[in-house]
Amino acid sequence: MTTAHVVFEESGELKAGTVRAATDSSLQVDTTTGKRVKVKANAVLLRFDRPAAEELLRSARAEAEGIDVDFLWECAPQEEFGFERLARDYYGHEPAAVEAAAVLMRLHAAPMYFYRKGRGVFRPAPPETLRAALAAVERRRQQELRREQMVDQLRRGELPEEIAASAMNLLCRPDRNGIEYKALEEAAHVLQMSPLRLLLARGAIASPYEWHVQSFLARTFPGGAGFSADLPAPSMRFEDLPQSPTPAFSIDDSSTTEIDDAFSVQRIEAGWRIGIHIAAPALEIARDHPLDVVARARMSTVYAPGMKITMLPEAWVDAYSLAEGRTVPALSLYLDVDPETYAIAAANTVVDRVTVAANLRHDHPELAWDEAQVAAGDVPGPFGGDLAMLWQFASRLKAGREAVRGRPEPKGREEVSIQLEGEGEAARVRLQTRRRDAPLDRIVAELMIAANSQWGAWLEQLRWVGVYRSQSLGRVRMSTSPAPHEGLGVARYAWCTSPLRRYVDMLNQRQLVAAALGRTPPYARGDSDLFSAVSAFDAAYGAYADFQERMERYWSLRWLQQESVHRIEARVAREEVLRVQGLPLTLKLAAAAQYGRGQRLALEVGAIDFVELVPELRVAQVLAEEPAQAVAEEEEVMEGGAVEAQGVPPAADAAS
Repeated sequence: MTTAHVVFEESGELKAGTVRAATDSSLQVDTTTGKRVKVKANAVLLRFDRPAAEELLRSARAEAEGIDVDFLWECAPQEEFGFERLARDYYGHEPAAVEAAAVLMRLHAAPMYFYRKGRGVFRPAPPETLRAALAAVERRRQQELRREQMVDQLRRGELPEEIAASAMNLLCRPDRNGIEYKALEEAAHVLQMSPLRLLLARGAIASPYEWHVQSFLARTFPGGAGFSADLPAPSMRFEDLPQSPTPAFSIDDSSTTEIDDAFSVQRIEAGWRIGIHIAAPALEIARDHPLDVVARARMSTVYAPGMKITMLPEAWVDAYSLAEGRTVPALSLYLDVDPETYAIAAANTVVDRVTVAANLRHDHPELAWDEAQVAAGDVPGPFGGDLAMLWQFASRLKAGREAVRGRPEPKGREEVSIQLEGEGEAARVRLQTRRRDAPLDRIVAELMIAANSQWGAWLEQLRWVGVYRSQSLGRVRMSTSPAPHEGLGVARYAWCTSPLRRYVDMLNQRQLVAAALGRTPPYARGDSDLFSAVSAFDAAYGAYADFQERMERYWSLRWLQQESVHRIEARVAREEVLRVQGLPLTLKLAAAAQYGRGQRLALEVGAIDFVELVPELRVAQVLAEEPAQAVAEEEEVMEGGAVEAQGVPPAADAAS
């Protein structure tokens, strides 16, 4: 009798059908779904006459559900076997078609228990392997159960322990396969909230302030912002270096602890000799030194209102900082200056020891001189004459740069910085206004530009590689090739003057120290390590600047809340961007796009979202437009050209 029906395997699935035609190698089969298919003869697992194919599938599935797979595994031979053999042993008689198909289905559906070795051929899993697989299944079952419980807890307003312990990582470095992340994502979807706002609502993240700070730390310093205790201490053995002949003084604000630069003025026969002295950690922190590894991982000191994360450990900063009353090693640039024209007649770079006589603080009231006083030489104090001379020199440098720029730099621009009284989120905000081109600021900025430009030119002259900053059409970039900096009006500009705070400055200092001491340069042209360092610095420096801006934005909005300010003035900087008067704050408002640049607006401030750092705003009144010159200066400041020499952040880094 010709077999009427078959069970066969297709694409990993068991199917049944009625045979319509057959050859030795293949069959034409009408499946239970009504589709006619061609089945190879070796794909057929079971041939039967009764029952009908559809009935066999239905009955075999029901029978298979009653088969205990553990018992079936115990009954199975330890070697490879065919399913019909096991069906015979299991039932104790020659199996009927439904029974054979049921055992086949049960074997097919239990890959942990039975390994497939061919069509209809299986081998039982070894006992230890099966136990491990079953334990894994049970773990997954328990995890899924716990995930469902966590979703329910979050929906009810509770905070699961697992999510509380890993809240920041769930947002910053999530394991998307973890049950905590899946539970948070599902609960947030159900509650129609973002995961961040859900965690804030449940108290897993204490406040928006904690989110802004801790998310930055989690992303940027995943191992923590502290330093390893086993780092070496600085040796500071530089007694053989020559002593600078003239005491030096630094100019910083009161909060500056990493004092990178100081100045000296010496009267010589040909005029004046101005010394620009830069802290020299590169003398000891050579390439691949343990502290080089640390500095390269950080790339820069991180600044934000109320917080600072230094690039180097405090012991190293203290050792090399040009602190008052100490004699410390320095990379010194000596400029011989004509007494009449203040033109630079000669430049010489040496590595020496400098005695720092004073750390002047430009935010002290007794140093608040105006240009007229300084120009007239009416500068009191032990360094008054030196400062008056440096002012004349700085003015000459500035005029020369402006001639190259083709326009004057902004004058009289005031910068508002944020000072915090107290710590953390509970701190009280105080605003401090500072004029960026005040005499002392101008002296520091011009001398730093001069040093960075002179040293960049020296590296170029030596044909040694260095790290340069350039600016063209408003775009600032870093590279290992010198190029003009249009914003500053110099032919080349290499960051060299902040080696305690910026890694690229330390790289350049290594090159300059080697040149000054007649040694081989640490970095040769084409050094891939140098290229990768420049790329990594750009990324890190940008991330730190974004964080600083975000925290200035946070504290500016907190000040509005603290002082109950509901009306502010702002100037349209460009398109939808507004610069708020009296705060280091820019805002976006779509309605501002209809006004021209420089238009002043009075804005009403509504509710403030401290997560997104945006307030509700409404234009209350259109005020007078700003003069065209003020608009041009504002644009230049936003492009970064006028403050390139001042680094990040301007208030704490005026010298760089």
